[in-house]
Amino acid sequence: MRVIAGTARRLLLKTPDGLDTRPTADRIKETLFNMLMPYLPDAVFVDLFSGSGGIGIEALSRGARKAYFVENNSKAIACITDNIEHTHLTDKSVVLKQDVFAALRGGIRETADIIFLDPPYDQGYDRKVLEILRDAPCVGEDTLIIIESALNTSFEYADSLGFTITKDKRYKTNKHIFMQKSV
Repeated sequence: MRVIAGTARRLLLKTPDGLDTRPTADRIKETLFNMLMPYLPDAVFVDLFSGSGGIGIEALSRGARKAYFVENNSKAIACITDNIEHTHLTDKSVVLKQDVFAALRGGIRETADIIFLDPPYDQGYDRKVLEILRDAPCVGEDTLIIIESALNTSFEYADSLGFTITKDKRYKTNKHIFMQKSV
């Protein structure tokens, strides 16, 4: 896995050992960030269920002002920290070793421009996170929320939680759902 573009371009990133994380494939990451480019300059980016930190690091490399990395697995936290140091992005990074739900209730102390989450598939975490994001202080009416999920995951409930799906980008094995608070 590597940083695709920006100030840390071509630098290789570590991934945690084991099967607890699923790093986003480079081709999918490139497609995602091509869609995000208009939103990244000077953005506050939140990477939930961070794993190796590759998504947040890519955001910083491409111009985000700050990134929060939220992860509760100790091996993953060590990997994120190593990757941030390796890419020289420490001064723009906040690593929160805590449960995603606790971080959303108070660990993230500013309004996010972009929140990305890649929770374990088919375990209902996407819905639980959205239930908290509905009233979380880090979410404004312009905050863009992106969820990486299995292709078969339904987000029909998003409207009832106060979110509008703005884009549904499908790949061979998974998809990205883009949404914002309903106005």
